[in-house]
Amino acid sequence: MDESEIPPPAKRVFPPLYVSTGDASIDRLAFFHVLERLKTQKRTGWSISDHMYRMAVLAMCTSDTALDVSKCVMMAIVHDLAEAQVGDITPREGISKQEKQRLEAEAMHNFVHDMLHGSPAALQIEALWNEYEEGETDEAKFVKAREYEMAHALDLQPFFDSSLPHLRHPEVKRWGENLAQTRSQSR
Repeated sequence: MDESEIPPPAKRVFPPLYVSTGDASIDRLAFFHVLERLKTQKRTGWSISDHMYRMAVLAMCTSDTALDVSKCVMMAIVHDLAEAQVGDITPREGISKQEKQRLEAEAMHNFVHDMLHGSPAALQIEALWNEYEEGETDEAKFVKAREYEMAHALDLQPFFDSSLPHLRHPEVKRWGENLAQTRSQSR
């Protein structure tokens, strides 16, 4: 089959946003149920929750004393929460970066304000997510500097090759270089 015969990816249909009942305890419980989707929605080779958990543990392992490690761990836990609503939107789906950002921001607003009623915890989640998205603080740069490797016997080498140059935090860059060396020795 040549490229002209490959059908374009199906247009993604996103589930409707949650509509608040007005009862904070019911809406909060609905949020917890939405989070369950993170276990079943896949990224490239692993679940979203697997990825978020791994990122949190990586953050715990940093030796960079200039970082607020607790903030990094919390940021790693919340950075992909919107994917519980919209899934892992990949470039091959043809959804623009602006539309992806809009969908994710809409999901986070729904979680924070409609489901968690702007509680202190909700506002902390929102602040951490916004900080991550803006990518300006040292903690956000660290969490964004994700380390990827082969998972479930998938060939992620092209993804790995394209990600390594974008690692901006020095320690994570070293982890990436160490991983690249390990990968090249195992091939």
